[in-house]
Amino acid sequence: MTLANRPQRLDLFRRCRLIIALVLFHSPAGNSQGLPLLPDSAGQSTISVKAELVVVPVRVTDAHGDFISGLRLHNFRVYEDGRMQEVTLFQQEDTPVTVGLVVDHSRSMGSKLPEVSAAISAFAKSSNPQDEMFVVDFNDSVSLELPGGKPFTNDAKELAEAISAVSARGQTALYDAMVGGLDHLQLGHWDKKALIIVSDGGDTASQHTYSDVLALARRSQAVIYSIGLVNASSADANPGVLRRLCKDTGGIAFFPEARESVANISAQIARDLREQYTLGFVPDKGNTNKSFRKIQVRVSVPGRGRIRVRTRPGYFGAEEKRPPAHSGKSGS
Repeated sequence: MTLANRPQRLDLFRRCRLIIALVLFHSPAGNSQGLPLLPDSAGQSTISVKAELVVVPVRVTDAHGDFISGLRLHNFRVYEDGRMQEVTLFQQEDTPVTVGLVVDHSRSMGSKLPEVSAAISAFAKSSNPQDEMFVVDFNDSVSLELPGGKPFTNDAKELAEAISAVSARGQTALYDAMVGGLDHLQLGHWDKKALIIVSDGGDTASQHTYSDVLALARRSQAVIYSIGLVNASSADANPGVLRRLCKDTGGIAFFPEARESVANISAQIARDLREQYTLGFVPDKGNTNKSFRKIQVRVSVPGRGRIRVRTRPGYFGAEEKRPPAHSGKSGS
């Protein structure tokens, strides 16, 4: 199923996200803090929620880089543009995540795909059993690949089959693939959302640009990780793009050395996603600023010495129309 045939369907799902949010906030998989049910005139319950929730995944580590577990809501302070926010969502550590695996199938990746398939299987086996995952394969074109046309799976075998469904050929439409992946993430059920890119970072065939991708990522609240497979023969490689995308969304860019296993890195990313806190707040309705809003998270852990906090740097204040596709080759 090509992503080019899905714009109307995606728009429909975006319009229905409020309905999805209403269900999730009152299910075990949704908001861990129950919101009130208000009786209506017929005596039945009506859900009272605010759909503008900003979700903030936070990873807290000590001076040795080890994850600090067992923190509570009172340990955290969240600020938007310098103003402290009331945290209305708090989930501890290993909560499920919706993950898109964006895999480069351009000609230069031919010899690397067996290792990539093994890495994706390792990721699936290291993930939360409730995670929902999908694969976006790309070369000149972009396709969403899952057996039977299912939107998500957590089966390692199905993910490996999805990666092998497309042969390595052609050029690299990385930015278009990321736009497709970010779109599909919005159909997921979980508050936490992430993209994992397996590529050399080069782009030779997209209609979208780096700026388009970054703007969409900031509106989607997705965290981006990357496994950069770059070597001396990668003439079109652009590792700087992968580093910037990950930094700008709160993720990490990995560049494995010759002896380093890609499967080990994918398992490390899975562990990073599981060792996080998920916070959320509803922005002040009086703030009509539609530009980028900065997020800062401060964590107090007495007796633990110096700590490090990693989260997304911010988000766009209001959903805007997706940037239009560009006719020429994309740049960074």
